[in-house]
Amino acid sequence: MLQFIKNLLGTQKSLLQETDPMKKFLVVGLGNIGAEYEETRHNIGFKVLDFLAEEESLTFESAKLGAVATFKYKGRSILCLKPSTYMNLSGKAVNYWMEKESIALDNVLIITDDINLPFGTIRLKTKGSDGGHNGLKDIQNTLQTSQYPRFRFGVGAEFSKGRQVDYVLGQWNVEEAAALPERLKKSTELIRSFVFAGVKNTMNQFNGT
Repeated sequence: MLQFIKNLLGTQKSLLQETDPMKKFLVVGLGNIGAEYEETRHNIGFKVLDFLAEEESLTFESAKLGAVATFKYKGRSILCLKPSTYMNLSGKAVNYWMEKESIALDNVLIITDDINLPFGTIRLKTKGSDGGHNGLKDIQNTLQTSQYPRFRFGVGAEFSKGRQVDYVLGQWNVEEAAALPERLKKSTELIRSFVFAGVKNTMNQFNGT
């Protein structure tokens, strides 16, 4: 009877078996679903998590409001999320999985593209404005705070006036595509450091590299 009621209410079992809230993390890569977006600059969040999945031999599974995968690292439990809500509704997915898995805001890491940084530059911050980024804007509006860790991956700003949308939704050029694997490797190292060493130590080690 209890199971029937749970099914009726749509209650799902937690994906993270960890009971210590300080050891549970949510890593969110921002992007847009669909094959046409896969290799675009705006989808670097998805790209980083896909690279991490390859390193950890993970498979993303469809779940509520996104694709998810979990793994453990040095005693920490990590839920990786690629929202399926499209960029401008990212906050809905982030908030759902934070609440479902009881993950503290300080243990959430949002991965996003940033036109204000040169291509390949990585920058970890504990707070900040949305910078005009629709995904960050929706997360801030949904969570009612701008004080959450975010990993900004520079995509550069090589576009003329009025062409920003075309640029971020455009594909990597030849030089960028060639340099991406090394940058993705550095990005997954940053994620593991964030989870194990903490945000400040990670900022000191990786910012600007």
